[in-house]
Amino acid sequence: MTYLAASGSELTGRNMWVCGALCRARAPAQLGQRLLPESRRRRPASASFSASAEPSRVRALVYGHHGDPAKVVEAVSLTTQLELSAGTAVSGIDGIPWSRLGLVSPVRGSWTNTALPQPPPAPGLKNLELAAVGGSDVHVKMLAAPINPSDINMIQGNYGLLPQLPAVGGNEGVGQVVAVGSSVTGVKPGDWVIPANPGLGTWRTEAVFGKEELITVPSDIPLQCAATLGVNPCTAYRMLVDFERLQPGDSIIQNASNSGVGQAVIQIAAALGLRTINVLRDRPDLQKLTDRLKNLGADHVVTEEGLRKPEMKSFFKDVPQPRLALNCVGGKSSTELLRHLAPGGTMVTYGGMAKQPVIASASQLIFKDLKLRGFWLSQWKKDHSPGSMPWAGCWAQPGQLEEMVEAERLGPGTAPACR
Repeated sequence: MTYLAASGSELTGRNMWVCGALCRARAPAQLGQRLLPESRRRRPASASFSASAEPSRVRALVYGHHGDPAKVVEAVSLTTQLELSAGTAVSGIDGIPWSRLGLVSPVRGSWTNTALPQPPPAPGLKNLELAAVGGSDVHVKMLAAPINPSDINMIQGNYGLLPQLPAVGGNEGVGQVVAVGSSVTGVKPGDWVIPANPGLGTWRTEAVFGKEELITVPSDIPLQCAATLGVNPCTAYRMLVDFERLQPGDSIIQNASNSGVGQAVIQIAAALGLRTINVLRDRPDLQKLTDRLKNLGADHVVTEEGLRKPEMKSFFKDVPQPRLALNCVGGKSSTELLRHLAPGGTMVTYGGMAKQPVIASASQLIFKDLKLRGFWLSQWKKDHSPGSMPWAGCWAQPGQLEEMVEAERLGPGTAPACR
């Protein structure tokens, strides 16, 4: 995954595999004992701000209409035509590596394309006026903001939540507090903060937000982890605890296991004492990726092709059949997950990278009593997040996300490798 990092008052593009999952914990057993499973206002990412004496100090990636991201957010266009679409993997968009998407970087005060020489003008990169800091506001300097599939979908106009236009891109990120309003408590200059909800518009150098739109996070964890802490780990945790009453020793199966959510699932499941069966597409560097996932805590790694082989019957003689399947792909991949679910189990779909329907047979629904569910974190927050709970209500109890952050501090803390 790529993230944008703010350096000084400019945005720079860095091709990184962001730590969408929490970095590996050293003490999963202790953490598992503390993680007890239980069953807003959103401000638009509008690019309109009040007057400021220094309107040029804020740079942002802005889009004024929906469509192909390579054309709509012209700051990331290349001189060669690239077709971008939804359903991205962490390594790029529809097979195009993120390193070829031409993220902008400052060169001697001017803006150039990092992929090709002499790029076209980048009207998508705008100067925005910085609002005055009101009594309940927080002035934030952005440190890093990832680019993930939901950002692309939002720009295309086919996401479940769309901001008012024109809008600043980016749903996630981490920033450092520069100043706070007179009535703000619990946040001070120097603190790190992340968005409480999607649509805030994080692809900019700095901004003034309402305090209720932000969540304070520790500043002594890796920057990449902080920038992606609010979505992928939360999605993984809620899916693990909300749909099946899993106990230590139970198994879960998931596809897209190398995605940000997939890596979070591996690590949180290990902390809860759950076994993970992780499905990947075959690839030349399969062993390297397998080793990486096992270093995160994966118990078993199998390819999509391997999941279809008869040998899986003997595999499940030694490993409990999973009661929970997590589907981010759809199509044949989700069909195979269903085939290996234990009777009465649940498959939760939270993505559709294959752009193919999820199909279940009548016998699976009738005789195996399998359940099909969907999950969208934004809707979950809207339905469940009480205003008094920290961390946007993602975790079942106050303090649980802090426990995960503490595990990150204690662990070896190796983020997914750079791309």
